[in-house]
Amino acid sequence: MFSHIKDLQFEAKPDGPDAAFARRLQEVLGGKWGEMTVANQYLFQGWSCRLPGKYKDLLLDVGTEEMGHVEMICAMIARLLDSAPLSVQEAAAEDNPMLAAIYAGSNPAHFIHSGGGPLPTDSNGVPWNGAFITASGNLLADFHLNVTAEAQGRLQVARLFNMTDDPGVKQMLRFLLARDTMHQNMWLAAIEQLKEDGLEEMPVPEAFPDAEQENRFAYQFINFSAGEDSAEGRWASGPSPDGKGEFSYEAAPTAYAGPPELPPGDPRLHGTPPPTAGAKAGAGKKKR
Repeated sequence: MFSHIKDLQFEAKPDGPDAAFARRLQEVLGGKWGEMTVANQYLFQGWSCRLPGKYKDLLLDVGTEEMGHVEMICAMIARLLDSAPLSVQEAAAEDNPMLAAIYAGSNPAHFIHSGGGPLPTDSNGVPWNGAFITASGNLLADFHLNVTAEAQGRLQVARLFNMTDDPGVKQMLRFLLARDTMHQNMWLAAIEQLKEDGLEEMPVPEAFPDAEQENRFAYQFINFSAGEDSAEGRWASGPSPDGKGEFSYEAAPTAYAGPPELPPGDPRLHGTPPPTAGAKAGAGKKKR
């Protein structure tokens, strides 16, 4: 069961209206790496987790916290829209060029669709999509993605921090930055815990037998660029991080198969067939 606590986890109150920044803040609400994504991603990973105990609780605890962050950002967006000008005339009447600029950068949907409230969209008004989330059932694969999600989320919040001078907004962003710091470290720790518990190792999925793959390519870096600068990287020589192989470097790609030649397609699909001898002879002639 879920229970809603009316208090916010942290204050979400700006010092003044700013409809333009409300639009920008939508990115960390309903964007690909926003709070709606991580909240649903962790919850679905938790609901799909077949391992009772600490890992399932970890996912559901953090997913529930992130849903609280959704509410915080929604509250901040709604407050940023309070008293914002609804028309060019209103903005011009204040004789404040900054107010006119803020009006120009606002999202009309904030007023037309939601009556001065937040929307489940990104900063461009693109609706949030369930395809943004991944819940694969493999915890090691999912935890690696969760690190990426928290890194991308923190990156966007850090950029937003430099786009506002509002002390109240900055204070909420400081909290979100701190929680993203915790969550990045938490998922990295969870990855190590999975390995220590003997549940999963790299490469994912560990249970798939290595003998079934083409192992001559398993640790080979292939250079597809002019020059060999990539040979200087850790990925081009030495032991692999999974401890199962040695990296090798191929300076130029090798083709192990010839060009693909497809048979004529099913005529009922009306594709363009390969030219026959007769077709070549009559190329360019119109039908009569």
